[in-house]
Amino acid sequence: MEKATSVISWGNHLDHFLARVGVRRAGGHLVKPGLYALGRPTPDSPVFVTANYTLSFDALRSALADRDAYILVLNTRGINVWCAAGKGTFGDGEIATRVRATSLEQVVSHRILILPQLGAAGVSAEEVKRRTGFDVRYGPVRAAGLPEYLKTGQATPEMRRVRFSLADRLVLIPMELVHAILPTAAVAGLLWLAGARLAAWAVAAAVLAGTALFPFLLPWIPTRAFSTKGFALGGLAMLPFATAAVSGGGALWLRLLSALAYLLVLPPVTAFLALNFTGATTFTSRTGVKREIATYIPVMAWLAGTGLVAALATAVARWVVGTP
Repeated sequence: MEKATSVISWGNHLDHFLARVGVRRAGGHLVKPGLYALGRPTPDSPVFVTANYTLSFDALRSALADRDAYILVLNTRGINVWCAAGKGTFGDGEIATRVRATSLEQVVSHRILILPQLGAAGVSAEEVKRRTGFDVRYGPVRAAGLPEYLKTGQATPEMRRVRFSLADRLVLIPMELVHAILPTAAVAGLLWLAGARLAAWAVAAAVLAGTALFPFLLPWIPTRAFSTKGFALGGLAMLPFATAAVSGGGALWLRLLSALAYLLVLPPVTAFLALNFTGATTFTSRTGVKREIATYIPVMAWLAGTGLVAALATAVARWVVGTP
């Protein structure tokens, strides 16, 4: 059995920061699966179940400050509770495996496991009971609610409520930005070197709209699908660039074709990036997201392809007629 404390060190804070900005995202923030003793637990102490993702484990142990408890860490391959429940790694099979591997029935005198509510999607309480003899109880949505939950033995409706506030949405931005910044810089840099400076700024604007502005404005963009929300936001972001293209030099048909290229190529980029947030929201489903991808990804590809043809035709035409 491993030892754990409720103290979050500076090293832990650094790990949390790196996780939130996507550094070593794949398997870089792991806790060894197994049974941990927090404080000085006795056979009567409660058993909490969590994922072996450092942020999940640290949120739980820090919420249990000055308490004696056991923490059963499942092998979710470094994935948080909610996502692991959807992927099947936080489930009754892994719970049964970990209970047997730690001989938990010999450590505690009771037969109760306290699980995070967000893990319920992947767990069959009846199956856990059949395979381990332990009953499943679901704690509050957030680990911060555990002290009150332990006092009363039940979660209030407020503890059960899953919110997706502005703060919850904004914390997602750094990871999306980190993953998009290098390809964005490469494309914008090439356009800048080629003399297409307006296009370079437009690429940066489309990406920022999809990664930073979209989560901020999410509840107020008046469509249901994330893709159409992204199209709407991307279209608005491209209007200044399309207007600048129309106001530029050259024949009117060339200026209109150039403006059309902005309105066709880059809104799909914003829409595609907006789709990344479906996995972090409280109101999307796996089937709905699959349906949305099947419906809108071909539309994104078709629009972007058509826009690229328009942009190429504009560049060729300007070269032929000698218009900058």
